[in-house]
Amino acid sequence: MQPIDDRPDTLIREMQPEDRDAVIGILAHSDPWKRLGFAAADWERIFTPIPMGRDTFVLDVRGTVLGIAIVRRKFLFGDYLELLGISPDVTGRGLGTRLLSHVESHTFARAHNLFACVSDFNDAARAFYRKQGYKEIGPMPNFLIPGYAEILLRKTSGPARKD
Repeated sequence: MQPIDDRPDTLIREMQPEDRDAVIGILAHSDPWKRLGFAAADWERIFTPIPMGRDTFVLDVRGTVLGIAIVRRKFLFGDYLELLGISPDVTGRGLGTRLLSHVESHTFARAHNLFACVSDFNDAARAFYRKQGYKEIGPMPNFLIPGYAEILLRKTSGPARKD
């Protein structure tokens, strides 16, 4: 089977209001979000309206939204990837890598660092980010739910200042 990310009908574009239901559907049915206690109502609040002051991208395959990325600019001499989500039906087919690469190309054109967080129990996500060159900076215990930590990650193209 051809990986989806190699198809010419796969594109990454800015999120539009009409993408809202598809994005909520992806996140409401995905881990780690379910395990972290996020329900469809939470996502409806977050995406009504589309998050302001952030870069919000969707990954679209033949008119179907299968991924979402939200980036907050100007975070610790770089950007912060607030959210990366791929439809559970198509994980493992290169879409997350393609969407993350898109985000990285935008970030590293203007800054030296991209940060993200991953839940300590999310072994698949930790392996994914490690494969993409992210380093674990440290845990933030009890950040979202009791008894678990969010781990801050960083990928860098070099120091913020070069003296």
